[in-house]
Amino acid sequence: MTTWTVLNDELTRWADEGRTAPFWLRDDDAVEPTPALERLIGLTADLGLPATLAVIPEHTGVALAERLSATPGLSVAVHGWSHRSYSSAGEKKQELGLHRPREDVLEELSAGLGKLKTLYPDRHVSMLVPPWNRISPEITTELHRLGFQSLSVFGPEKSAPIKLVNTHVDLMDWHGARGGRDDAPLLTEITIRLKALRDSDGVMGFLSHHLVHDEKAWTFLARLIDTVDNHPGATWVDAAAQ
Repeated sequence: MTTWTVLNDELTRWADEGRTAPFWLRDDDAVEPTPALERLIGLTADLGLPATLAVIPEHTGVALAERLSATPGLSVAVHGWSHRSYSSAGEKKQELGLHRPREDVLEELSAGLGKLKTLYPDRHVSMLVPPWNRISPEITTELHRLGFQSLSVFGPEKSAPIKLVNTHVDLMDWHGARGGRDDAPLLTEITIRLKALRDSDGVMGFLSHHLVHDEKAWTFLARLIDTVDNHPGATWVDAAAQ
């Protein structure tokens, strides 16, 4: 049995039960129009599929906003402020930690949300996507006060003082070739997530990074989008806007 057959069989189980598995695509690190972004838009918005772009506020501006103004279906979330790590040598990278005064972090997040609201009045969502999917609990507890309605990191959703809409499967091989991962582990992880969703609420959050995709990554993403879009047991949703 091929790996793609395993996914199709799982989606058929959903369809047989009269249910539709919700898939959500979150793509990180958007800043400006690029050929890679055009390719992502061609796979999503141009086909009427929703997706969420995590945009880095400090480094973005009018150029990206003007490009996205013609792409209905793409929502825009706050990707930290600068995507700069403040952690010490030997620590995992983190922007939204307590390596500096907490109020400095909160001030930047507030500025980021305000900037994206101004640039994207019709498509921004009050969702925070922490760079590297890391955020200190002391920062999380303040997000509602800043105006955020949800938080998106990586992995199974846990108890939090704010709504969590996570991603669960990462397209990229960050610790190996730094290109797209092999089909088999990706499809296994997707299927495991779908099985867990049979008895719970939530989405199958898929994480991509258009700026660093190789052809292997683009090929998998295109086939996944097509599979979900054309199967009666699955659909793409804009989970960030819900």
